[in-house]
Amino acid sequence: MKIGIIGTGAIGGTIAKKMAQASHEVKVNNTDQADKLQTRAEELGVEAATLKNVVKDVDVIILSLPTIAIPTLPKDLLAGVPENVIVVDTSNYYPFRDADIEEIKNGKVESIWVSEQLGRPVVKAFNNLLAETLANGGKNSGAEDRIAMAVAGDDPQAKKVIAALVNDAGYDAVDSGRLSESWRHQPGTPAYCTELNEEELKQALSDGVKEAAPSLRDKAIADLSALPSYPSHPEVVDYNRGLFQKNPKSK
Repeated sequence: MKIGIIGTGAIGGTIAKKMAQASHEVKVNNTDQADKLQTRAEELGVEAATLKNVVKDVDVIILSLPTIAIPTLPKDLLAGVPENVIVVDTSNYYPFRDADIEEIKNGKVESIWVSEQLGRPVVKAFNNLLAETLANGGKNSGAEDRIAMAVAGDDPQAKKVIAALVNDAGYDAVDSGRLSESWRHQPGTPAYCTELNEEELKQALSDGVKEAAPSLRDKAIADLSALPSYPSHPEVVDYNRGLFQKNPKSK
């Protein structure tokens, strides 16, 4: 499969590397100058591309950008992209980083907002795991206690394609419903960055409370930032689980 990825940070870079290792054809773009982009692409084992060309002649486009950066993309970036090309949104909204986006603050589901900015349907995926988990937590299909990842969207066939890519990355895919339900794996929910297996993730998605998510998201940032030193990866996962008594892995 041919995949174009915009953004090569902790999430986008890891996805690019994993997709290339799974024998997909991957090209990437970021905001760096051409020489730095080329170096980064070589590090990941993929091809560097201009912003115009990264979305050309591909089957899937993955946007791995901060939410606030989505509107800065050229308005006509996807104008010539065929309708059957799947666009994936991996972003998570954090006000301290992304500033105040009034529509999201007023309750609009984040990926619906992203879809509106792009003028295209999107699939929400690769967003409910920490970067460290995504990089190093993958297991072969069928492995015991394999970590699961949520996939939301309005096109069942598109979700199946992305679920296959999730599997290639080393994770079980759980269909979390329509795009309007993608809030169930955003920050402040039991499904977010808690490293659950397939059945546990299904339960966590069901247990999410939309109205409570923003305050819990902000509490997590405040609590973790207030520590004298940033906690280890396992400590962050345990903290996230502990926010929810009903989380399947809460202690």
